[in-house]
Amino acid sequence: MAMTFLGPLADRSKWQIGDNCSIGKAMDVIGSRSAILLLREACYGTTRFDDFVERVGITDAVAAARLKQFVAAGILDRRPYREPGKRTRHEYVLTRMGRDLLPAVLALMQWGDTYLQPDGGPLRVVDRESGGPVTVRPRGESGEDLDLDDLAIAPNDAWTPPRRTTSG
Repeated sequence: MAMTFLGPLADRSKWQIGDNCSIGKAMDVIGSRSAILLLREACYGTTRFDDFVERVGITDAVAAARLKQFVAAGILDRRPYREPGKRTRHEYVLTRMGRDLLPAVLALMQWGDTYLQPDGGPLRVVDRESGGPVTVRPRGESGEDLDLDDLAIAPNDAWTPPRRTTSG
């Protein structure tokens, strides 16, 4: 089972995404274990540097580098705060762009719960009002769940690849 390629994409030997792959670009920003765990913590409401370090179990240097990368990418906002009698520090809060990563974080959790954890893992994500389980699934416009073989890849007619410049 696999996705179907439509139109000019059907002959996969005649096209290549190369450096323009959206998944590759996303992995350049979020492609490490520490990065996804920092995102998990941000989704859980963690905002302070020391709490990220402790909860994820990483060094200050790794946390600082990843958080700086997330701020530069627009995933987190860095906001100053000051406790009475202490110096100004910064907290990290998810931006809209960061919040839009929630389905990816939940999909990884759901997959790990299903395939890697006995009894479904230590935590469950539930609807706050009903208490019912939350799942991440591909869905069509009508709201129906779709499987891998129900999906197709089509060219985006609005997208134009960046032009390559030559010097000389």
